[in-house]
Amino acid sequence: MPELQLLRHDHGPALLAFERENRAYFAMSLPDRGDDWFADFDQWHHRQLAEQAAGRHYFHVLVGSGGDILGRIDLLDVTDGRAGLDFRIAERAANRGLATSAVRQVCALAAATYRLTALRAATTPDNAASRAVLARTGFVPAAEAALDRGPCLRFTRTLPTG
Repeated sequence: MPELQLLRHDHGPALLAFERENRAYFAMSLPDRGDDWFADFDQWHHRQLAEQAAGRHYFHVLVGSGGDILGRIDLLDVTDGRAGLDFRIAERAANRGLATSAVRQVCALAAATYRLTALRAATTPDNAASRAVLARTGFVPAAEAALDRGPCLRFTRTLPTG
């Protein structure tokens, strides 16, 4: 079973490989990162780790048995006990329950380790897989809104405290 790990410097090469391998797959439901992002990956990775160290974000990777990355599950814009949840799973690992398991683990970490009280997430109306993961992990619809690519559905989840 893949292991959820907090992003570290040494994840860089595997994370870049994950993003390259899944670029076209992710672009079907998310804006493409663009060629410059891939060219400047090392600087981006360094900035992410610095922001994580400052407590602004918590980036997690789902690491397979061979050290390859099968997914990312991130807590973004941590403020006042709340954060945004963002996740993406490799195409070759999709439809195996990994996203649901990893999101559940990150929700537990969010409450117990990061002391968060609520999470929010968004997806496009046509992304049935993400909507299903959010529903299975306790998120409830909150509102409809618009993103750069068109409409999106927003979800929230209150986390247990104590």
